[in-house]
Amino acid sequence: MVDLSLNWDMTEKFIENFIEEETKSNGFKHVILGISGGIDSAVVAKLAVKALGKENVFGSILPYKLSSKESLEDGLLVQKELGIYTETIEITEMADAYISKINTDDKVRIGNLLARIRMSIIFDKAREFDAIVLGTSNKSEIMLGYTTWYGDMACGMYPIGDLYKTQVFKLAEHIGVPKKIIDKKPSADLWPGQTDEDELGCPYSIIDQILYLFLEERMTAEEIVSYGFEKDKVTKLLKRLFSTQFKRTFPPVCKISQRTFGHDFLYPHDLFK
Repeated sequence: MVDLSLNWDMTEKFIENFIEEETKSNGFKHVILGISGGIDSAVVAKLAVKALGKENVFGSILPYKLSSKESLEDGLLVQKELGIYTETIEITEMADAYISKINTDDKVRIGNLLARIRMSIIFDKAREFDAIVLGTSNKSEIMLGYTTWYGDMACGMYPIGDLYKTQVFKLAEHIGVPKKIIDKKPSADLWPGQTDEDELGCPYSIIDQILYLFLEERMTAEEIVSYGFEKDKVTKLLKRLFSTQFKRTFPPVCKISQRTFGHDFLYPHDLFK
């Protein structure tokens, strides 16, 4: 069994400082994020409030007609617990206006569309509130590409992007996220009954150990299997990790000039502050 425990007091303070520093160094006072009713957004929202104060944190709840009633209730619970200004905007009409034209029942395609519509609204609201967008993806999701490119991946910073999902659960317990949210099964809530672990093929308790051994311990697939993990699960997860690398890199730029962003124009964003 791989030990993924951290010093939770230190982790909490480190993320709070990260949110504060990145917000201010980018020239903002406020942050905004999508409140899904899930554990990731609940953790990020609470840490943002602790870092910046509730008056500087804005939330968006963006349900679709297939969204579960529980997700909406839990999103409102987070808003009530933290006391942040939150708007609920129904996206069914705008999404269905397009879905009706493309005539598809592809769940993944529709799910990606919903994620991108939600993030388009959040970025528009960021302009309204002069805020930077907080990402709520965790390390497990990012490394497996279990995120929507330019959907929920779009943001100004990733406060929990280096925490595995099981570590997010522990941090949630540490900072006092409502037990109701901690106890429910992780889900992107893209269709009724959908859960992360069903789609990924195994529980996060296994996923995170395999990812940790590969990423942090730099073990080969064969070495990970020797620890007692099923070969097909290891192979499937690592194949997914490599096949989604394009989501984790800046889009390649065809270099023409002497100084090209992404290649050799790499100044820190706060150099001239």
